[in-house]
Amino acid sequence: MEPTASDIPEFLAAVPDARRRADAELLVALMSEVTGQPAVLWGSSIIGFGSRHYRYDTGREGDTVAVGFSPRKAQTVLYLTGSLEDYADLLAGLGKHTTGKSCLYLRRVDEVDSAVLRAVVTRSYQAALEMGG
Repeated sequence: MEPTASDIPEFLAAVPDARRRADAELLVALMSEVTGQPAVLWGSSIIGFGSRHYRYDTGREGDTVAVGFSPRKAQTVLYLTGSLEDYADLLAGLGKHTTGKSCLYLRRVDEVDSAVLRAVVTRSYQAALEMGG
């Protein structure tokens, strides 16, 4: 996955679902404020803020977003640094969500606790910085 020069407002305007588009606009504002970084489209559908380098035990390595999200059809996916176990204390108070390995899935961003969401994004970005992001 590589960062692109795509226009973020154009990308957001093309999100077909009005709810998903509103959630994306909310997250762009939140993540921009928390990270101080501009929104950058990575690949064809991930909006990222900052970047970090990763290296797996297998030797595979690359760069990825420090924190980011994708407005998918069924829900919004947040990409966080580290494992979701690192966020367990916060996720307990977030509201309706599901999780994957290092992804947080939200059906409606406006229905979760905004202060907790901000804390999750802040922790993820700080973790990326600590990793040399």
